Amino acid sequence: MSGSSVWSRSREKMRLFPELFAQCADEAALYGKCVAATTTGRQELKKDLCAKEFEALKICFTNAEIPKNHNLALKSKL
Repeated sequence: MSGSSVWSRSREKMRLFPELFAQCADEAALYGKCVAATTTGRQELKKDLCAKEFEALKICFTNAEIPKNHNLALKSKL
């Protein structure tokens, strides 16, 4: 695997992110609220405290509709 192809795929995923994020705004907000609530003050985020919310966000990203004019099969990459 060449380094340039890795960067190319990463750039493609980043170009899709605004579209995917827009489709998963509710899940992202719930995850963000969980992270914020569990890290008040100087508390560090601990593993699995927001696992349920993260899993919902991950599933949403995986199931989000990729724009028809886009040639990247992102669903298989997530």
